Order: sequence, then structure tokens, then C-alpha cells
Amino acid sequence: MRVIAGKYRSRILDTPKGMDTRPTTDRIKETLFNIINDRLPGASFLDLFAGSGQMGIEAISRGASNACFIDKGREPQDCIRRNIDRLGISNQCEIIGQDAASAIRTMPKRYFDLVFMDPPYKAEREGEILEALKDSGLIDAETLIIIEADLHRDFTFAQELGFRITRIKTYKTNQHIFLQMEE
Repeated sequence: MRVIAGKYRSRILDTPKGMDTRPTTDRIKETLFNIINDRLPGASFLDLFAGSGQMGIEAISRGASNACFIDKGREPQDCIRRNIDRLGISNQCEIIGQDAASAIRTMPKRYFDLVFMDPPYKAEREGEILEALKDSGLIDAETLIIIEADLHRDFTFAQELGFRITRIKTYKTNQHIFLQMEE
């Protein structure tokens, strides 16, 4: 796995050991970042279920000012730390070792321009996380939330939670859902 573009282009990143994480492929990551590229300069990026931290690191490489990585696993936290230390970007990064919903509920108030979440597909935690985000004060109607999910996951529930789907990008086996809070 590597950084695709920007300041740290082609730099190799570690991945957590074991089968608990499934890193986003380079091709899918490149497509996603091409879609959101104009929102990245100076942005604050929240990476939920961060795994290796590759999404937040890619955001920083492409101009985001900072990234916050949330993952409850010790191995992913250590992996993220190794990756950000190797790139020398620890001053732009924060790692929170908690469950995503708990971290969102207890995090000191600050604002995120972009939120990326890639929860375990079978857990179906997207609704719980969206509810936590909505009530957190960490996002507003301008924040773009991107969810990586199984291709067959239905997101019609998002509207009931106060979010609107602005775009859906499908791939062979998964999809990216782009959402924003209703104003």
C-alpha cells in the first residue's frame, strides 16, 4: 500500500497485521480522492475505523491541514503511528484509540471538513455513527461525509437521520456514499 499523490507520493505505508482490516485498494482510493480533491487544501480530515491511516495520510499528502485517526485496535493504532512518524507528519495528526461512536461523543468540539468512515461491512454501524456525528458539533451542513460500504448496503435510512445523499460511486464489490447534513 502506498500514498497515491501529493507531497508524499509513492511512499510505502504499513498495514496492520491480521485480517481485521481491509485496506482500500489504490485504484478505488485514487478515484475517491480525485472526486474530493478540490475540498482538500487546508481541510481538517476525520478518518474513522482508520486501520493503517492511509486515507487521512493521503488527505494530508494532497493538502489537508490535519487528520484525526480513530481506531479502537492496538495494532491499527501502532500502524498509524509508524506511518505518520515515517512521513514526519505527527504534528498534523491525532490518533484516538477508542470505538468510533464513543470517540465522537466524547471528543472536544472542533470542526471537520471531511469525514471518511470504513466500518466493518457486516457490522452495519453507519447509522449509529451518523447519529453520533449529527449530535456532536464536529460537523455542519458543509461537511462532506464519505462512507465506504458493501455494494449491497442500503442507505435510505440516512434521510431519516437528517442526511442527504449527494453522490454514490459504485465499484465491483463496494461503494462510496457521499452525504451531507440537511441544513
